[in-house]
Amino acid sequence: MNFMQLFKPAHDNPVSAALAGAGEFGLSLIAQSRRMRGLTITSAVDRDPARVAARLATLGVAYARCDSPREAKAAHAAGKLVLAESIEVALAVAPDMLVEATGHQDGAVAHALAAIDAGVGVVMVSKEAECVVGPALAARARKAGVPYTLVEGDQPALLISLLTWCEALGLPVVAAGKSSEYDYVFDPATGAVTWTTERTSAPSIAGLWALGADRRATMSARAEALAALPQRTVPDFCEMSLVANATGMLADRADFHAPMTRATELPEIYIPQADGGLLKSCGILDVFNCLRRPDEASFAGGVFAVVEWADAASGALFRGKGIPTTADGKYGLVYNPSHLLGVEAPISILSAARLANTSVDERYRQVVDLTAVVTHDMAAGHVLDIVGNRHAVPGLEPRLTQAARVEGAAALPYYMAVGQRLGRPVKAGHILTAADIVAPNGSLLWSLRAEQDAVGN
Repeated sequence: MNFMQLFKPAHDNPVSAALAGAGEFGLSLIAQSRRMRGLTITSAVDRDPARVAARLATLGVAYARCDSPREAKAAHAAGKLVLAESIEVALAVAPDMLVEATGHQDGAVAHALAAIDAGVGVVMVSKEAECVVGPALAARARKAGVPYTLVEGDQPALLISLLTWCEALGLPVVAAGKSSEYDYVFDPATGAVTWTTERTSAPSIAGLWALGADRRATMSARAEALAALPQRTVPDFCEMSLVANATGMLADRADFHAPMTRATELPEIYIPQADGGLLKSCGILDVFNCLRRPDEASFAGGVFAVVEWADAASGALFRGKGIPTTADGKYGLVYNPSHLLGVEAPISILSAARLANTSVDERYRQVVDLTAVVTHDMAAGHVLDIVGNRHAVPGLEPRLTQAARVEGAAALPYYMAVGQRLGRPVKAGHILTAADIVAPNGSLLWSLRAEQDAVGN
C-alpha cells in the first residue's frame, strides 16, 4: 500500500478539521498535522482555552481566542487557528470534518449533532458517547450525506482495520481483541510486578512463566498472584463494545476471560477448548493482560487477532519465521502492538473526507451494551460519579451484555448512569437498570438513545 498515492486526493485538496476537546489526543493531532500534507486543524473548542493556548504557543501555532462566529471567520481569514469555548464558533469556519475528542458523553453527542446539522463529517474519538448512541449518530450522518467514522490511533478503529484486513485475505479469525492499557511488568531480580504506578510482590510468577501442560491452571495462578492489581477496566470494555457493534463479534463471557498472559502465548490461549484453549466458540472478542519482563517489548493497548492458517505447512513456515503459532501449525497471531493517538488520527480523517472510507458502515448496530453490576450496597440519592483517571465509577463493575431498549428492568448502559443520581437503594450484585436512576432532564444522550431504541439501530 502506497499511502502517498492513496491520499493524493487530500494532498491536492487538503482537508480542514475542527477539534472538540484539546486534551492529550487532540493536542497530539494538532502537533502532527503541522508535519504532514493534506490536513489543517482550523479550530479547536475546549472548556479550558487558557491551557490549550499555552500549549499552542509552545508548538508555535498562531491562534486567536474567539467568542463569536464573526471573530472566528476573521481569525481564520488571517491564517490563525480559532480557539473557542463554543462548538458553534468552532464550526463557523466551515471545516470538512469535526474530530470529537472531549470524552464527555453528553457533550460529544451535542458536538456531533451540531456538526452533522452543519454538513460537517464526524470523526468520533469519545467512546463514552459512541458506546451508547454511535449507530444513531452514524445513521444521522448518512442521512445528511456526511461521513462518520471511528478514529485510528484508538483501539476500536485499529482492530476493525485489522479484522477487515484478515477478512480481505481470507484469514478466519478465531479470536480478536486488545491488550489492556498498561502492561504487567515482572522483574525477575526482585519478584515484583509493576502496573502503571502500582506495584506488588509476586515472586511466584517466576515459576508460572511458562504456560505448561495445564494452561487454565497456570493462568488462574497468575491472576491469583496478581490479585492486588486491577485486571479489568472500564475503557477496555467500552472499546470492545464498539468493535462488537461494528462487526457483530461477541465476547465469550460478559466479563471477558481477561487472562494474564505473555503476548507470544495468545495463539495457545485464544483457541477452542477442544484444542486446549479457552474459547467456547470461535470469532469472539476479548481483552488480555500483557505479562512481560522489563526487557521485552510492550503490547500496552495493542490489538490482535488469532487466525487459522490455511494448512499445517503454512503454519510451520510462519512458526519458523518467528510468528507466534501453535505447535500443530493450525493457529497463529497477527497484531498491531501500539496505538498512537492523534499521530494516527489523520488516516481516519483523510480516508473519510476524501476517500469515502470509514470504519463503520450501514450494518453498524447496537449489538451489545456496556453495562454494570453493583459491587456494594448504595443508598438512594447516591451520585454515580467517575473518580480518578480510569473512566470508572466506584462501585460499578463493567459487563458486555446483549443490547436492549433502555426501559424498566433492562440493564442501563454504563455511561447513561455516569453523573446521575440513584432514585432507590441498590444492593451488591444488582445489575444497574434504568428504573434505578433518576432520569436527567434535557440529556441529548438519553433522548438520542430513546430514538435509537425506537428505530432499532
